[in-house]
Amino acid sequence: MYCPVDSFATRYSSAPETWRLWVILSFVLLLSGCATFSPNPPADQSNICEIFREQPSWYDYARESEDKWGTPIATQISFIQQESSFRSHVRPDRKRYLGFIPGPRPSSARGYAQAQDPVWAEYRDQAGSTFARRTHMKYATDFIGWYNRRSQQQAGISLSNPEHLYYAYHEGAGGYQRGTYRNKPHVLRAASQVSARANRYQAQLNSCEAEFQCRRFYQFGPFCRS
Repeated sequence: MYCPVDSFATRYSSAPETWRLWVILSFVLLLSGCATFSPNPPADQSNICEIFREQPSWYDYARESEDKWGTPIATQISFIQQESSFRSHVRPDRKRYLGFIPGPRPSSARGYAQAQDPVWAEYRDQAGSTFARRTHMKYATDFIGWYNRRSQQQAGISLSNPEHLYYAYHEGAGGYQRGTYRNKPHVLRAASQVSARANRYQAQLNSCEAEFQCRRFYQFGPFCRS
């Protein structure tokens, strides 16, 4: 979105006082529309019920992705916690030369799902939309569902196996089939954490999912999502 900031002061500095105040207010509102606002990371990331209580729309997004692609909600949210700790705009740290000179980033990974540029472009072409953003949870959950479905199709990984889905998520289907993850202790450790967290999240979700399925005024009885 174009935000006309450069010539604002010059164009309106001589306007009548009331008119200037009106323009300033309009300008502030315009700037707020140009900014991207994202929720803070959940306070308790160890409990999926508390995560969804803070951000109930995230349940809806993950549920839509599960319905569309098949990856369980708990696995999707475990991936996102592992990748970004629910920070919407996080990116890999830049390399530093001499300890303080900023260099390039090690990858183009970005957003909740830490999707890199090439695979994000594939997702937008095949399943997303021109307006899909890595910094929005709706598209992060949909991307993870899409990617895991592709891993299932290309490498035969069950959608109920979060550990091996994460290997493929990190290494790609080809790398997974070659077993490249076996020589990467940090990937093995991360996949184990994803699997344990997904299992814990699923047990927690079993006890609280009804409150997110039926939270709207029109969701009752047969109208609750199940």
